[in-house]
Amino acid sequence: MIVGLEIDGAGADPAAWRGAEVDPRAILTGALAVRAAQRAEAAGVDLVTFADALEAPEDVPGRVSVRLDALGLAARVAPATERIGLLPTITVTHTEPFHVQASVATLDHISGGRAGWVAEVSTSAEAAAVVGRREPVAAAETWRETRYVVDVSRRLWDSWEDDAIIRDAASGRYVDREKLHYVDFVSPTFSVKGPSIVPRPPQGHPVTAVRVHTPEALEAARDAELVLLPDSDDLADQLRTLRAGGSRRVGVTADAAGRTVAVTPDGATVPVVLVSVRVRPHVDGVEGLVAAVEGWAAAGVDGVHLRPASLELDVPVIADELLPRLRELGLVGGVERGGSLRGRLGLKRPRNTFSGSGR
Repeated sequence: MIVGLEIDGAGADPAAWRGAEVDPRAILTGALAVRAAQRAEAAGVDLVTFADALEAPEDVPGRVSVRLDALGLAARVAPATERIGLLPTITVTHTEPFHVQASVATLDHISGGRAGWVAEVSTSAEAAAVVGRREPVAAAETWRETRYVVDVSRRLWDSWEDDAIIRDAASGRYVDREKLHYVDFVSPTFSVKGPSIVPRPPQGHPVTAVRVHTPEALEAARDAELVLLPDSDDLADQLRTLRAGGSRRVGVTADAAGRTVAVTPDGATVPVVLVSVRVRPHVDGVEGLVAAVEGWAAAGVDGVHLRPASLELDVPVIADELLPRLRELGLVGGVERGGSLRGRLGLKRPRNTFSGSGR
């Protein structure tokens, strides 16, 4: 099974920062995140996600009312780790798709092929007012737009062929421009010409993930390669939805001007599905969690995504007690597994859709 871990401030418990074991200043230096990721990597955890939102945390006594940008934090963690996958949460509703894909591609380059991202939306008036780009819209519309963002991101990652960089000192050419391509993508809310400013990522396509928390997110998750499902009474039904016919990716066609235009979804793939659950093993112990993981494995999920209440208290227990128990039961792989994030998830490197084509 795949094991993921979430990094969210000092932990999923809003009061985690108040523990005597925590230096609150370390939240803003990234030290807590680096330490948690390194502990997780040493124990054989496959990936870490970084929580984020456009809305500022509530200014409530007893809670941390600030947060670091997830993408920047992932970039801080990347050079301090070697094997673990890194997936920052990026809210696409008020963010330009071109910049989203370029940032994720950059993270994949600097991490050596370990990057992904958790696509998220915002429907709040607060976020709309803070950013000032657009008025808030319903969840169905934001997730529909997210599917277009995912699709154009993959096309922009393909806009550089894998061998586009030639570094020909004799001719003074660094790039073969015949191997860069326009994507000419048009959706109902944005258009992108391309090509990307960042060469094709090491993984081809960094891993796209969706955290399911609404029916609209569940539908959009069918376009993802990694899905984070809550542990709920609906788990079996949601898993069937994701597995029935696989993903229906946003399709494209050409308009009269030859531009790529998003149309009705088609195609089929099956995403990797993790059960996402908040845990506090430093209080509850690990045996109950071990039993829960066994149950989820029997139900057919591909792994677990653990959201520790306290990074400083729970991650050591996950590393030193939970993972060894799961390894004894044959539920997780070895500690030293490396390679790309796609490889760890069992996903093939995608073929470049532009390879061999003319500009």
